[in-house]
Amino acid sequence: MDAEIQRPREVGSCRVVKVDKEAAWDLFTTQAANEGRTVAAHFGASWCVTSLSMNYKFEELAQTHPDMLFLFVDVDDVPGVSSKLGVKAMPTFFLIKGKEVVKKIVGANSDELHKMVDASDDDSLGSAVTTLPDIVIEK
Repeated sequence: MDAEIQRPREVGSCRVVKVDKEAAWDLFTTQAANEGRTVAAHFGASWCVTSLSMNYKFEELAQTHPDMLFLFVDVDDVPGVSSKLGVKAMPTFFLIKGKEVVKKIVGANSDELHKMVDASDDDSLGSAVTTLPDIVIEK
């Protein structure tokens, strides 16, 4: 199956890749794992205001961390991946190394997202983690 790879059509040089099919998710995460690249994934929805509010921050992080792969997944477009990863609220952010989730943030907390991405260089994140605590921001 050929996965159609799309980048959002926006003005400027967007570094966040929109994943619109499960096959594209598999392709991107496998390629990143093979290259030893860390993946930051933003799961959101076009109708979710808090998710949309994090797009700018996520893009800003993508610009300042060019060695990482930044993916945006709309939960309505790619429900299989969202379900596999247990996405129950938007936005949800994942840090993935070697196809393994090493960190998860639930909620629109730009400070925690920044810390997560900055910590991606820390080798201790690569250790096997079986249960990850969620950071839930309630308003």
